[in-house]
Amino acid sequence: YVKIIIGLALGIGWSFLSSMLGWNQFTIDWIDPFGTIFIRLLKFIAVPLVLFSIITGVAGMNDIGRLGKLGGKTLLIYLLTTVFAVTVGLLIGNVFKPGSHIDRDQLIKNRISYERWAVESGVGVLDGKSFLKDPKYSGLTGDQNGESPITSKSLDVEQKIALMKSNQEQGPLRFLIDMVPENIALSISDNRLMLQVIFFAIFFGITLIIIPKEKAKPLIEFFTAINEAFLKMVEIVMQAAPYFVFALMAGVVAKMADTPKEVFEIFKSLGTYSVAVFLGLLFMIFIFYPMLVRLIAGIGYPDFFKKISPAQFLAFSTSSSAATLPVTIECVEENFGVSKNVAGFVLPIGATVNMDGTSLYQTVAVLFLAQMHMVDLSLGQQLTIVLTATLASIGSAAVPSAGLVMLMVVLISVGLNPAWIAIIFPVDRILDMCRTVVNVTGDASVATMVAASEGEFKGGSAN
Repeated sequence: YVKIIIGLALGIGWSFLSSMLGWNQFTIDWIDPFGTIFIRLLKFIAVPLVLFSIITGVAGMNDIGRLGKLGGKTLLIYLLTTVFAVTVGLLIGNVFKPGSHIDRDQLIKNRISYERWAVESGVGVLDGKSFLKDPKYSGLTGDQNGESPITSKSLDVEQKIALMKSNQEQGPLRFLIDMVPENIALSISDNRLMLQVIFFAIFFGITLIIIPKEKAKPLIEFFTAINEAFLKMVEIVMQAAPYFVFALMAGVVAKMADTPKEVFEIFKSLGTYSVAVFLGLLFMIFIFYPMLVRLIAGIGYPDFFKKISPAQFLAFSTSSSAATLPVTIECVEENFGVSKNVAGFVLPIGATVNMDGTSLYQTVAVLFLAQMHMVDLSLGQQLTIVLTATLASIGSAAVPSAGLVMLMVVLISVGLNPAWIAIIFPVDRILDMCRTVVNVTGDASVATMVAASEGEFKGGSAN
């Protein structure tokens, strides 16, 4: 992990040097491809690793009743940590009010544009005050499209709006339909269909428990051997991780900025919002999870970070829980001492449904966007955010920026304009990297706690 930190630092340093000397195109053409190769290596390992680790984990339990208990416990803990993360986001958003630290005239312009959008769309919820009809503010009319003056319409925003509307039109139980694969070969070939792979793997593992042991044994041994082979692949890829991480960071920043000033602005723009999100994410990483793991599994604070740091740094580099999953499994099994059965069952589910960092960010983002448009959200609307953000996190794909699409669902749930996601685009990539660290840390923490409660935990030293 020390080498990975060095790779991250050198990648950021190179991006400044590259932009200063005009080498960005060279970086994109000759360095960034190695970062893309790294993510592809991890992603092609992730799906079969999920498939075979869940099958062997479920089949190794030999008791369907215990499987139900383990699954129920896993989902309950994931749900509770997600609700807690959303609550932390609400507290931070209401205490720091990041969206209110803007020039008064700009706030009023934003408010007028929101009122116009609310009237024209029939979706928005006006809260009593109105600037649109007040002659005093006739000179601050916003733009003519009902958008915030600082919102830039883009093809990317339009695509996300279309995707969100498509998801909403498919009905409230669509997620249950989407869990069941039509064609398992198709599901395995698409990282976005990870939940279908998990469904098949659990079903297949349960079947291996039910059929006679003498018939199941050769299959279990076969899948266990394949699982070990994929874990060895992870080990081999990770030997080169520091170099790949350097290429990944250099390429990401080179694509986002052309000059040193723009590189600096990436880390500075939307400052109050970014700081608010960072505070919440840091609280989850450095206080909430270590405290839970120490109380339940007895792992001390320094030990916790030493054991999980390779997965954390990789999560920061890739912005993908799915791409980091192979390394998370290795850290939890090898470093924490969690049994293969529990790690192979809990972690793949977590990478798909447990998005604590995403939930917290969505909550702060909604409050930030509401505040910068002078929209006061009621207690009922904020409780709606808790419910919607929790459910939306379950539907977030374990891939970069999937949370933006789900954020639009949360915005619509409280009568706000989904196109406002364009406002937070400039800093979303950096925040995405940070919230993925929270997601991965949460997955590893829950797996460790479940293993400790099930008596399948070998590690843990209260330092």
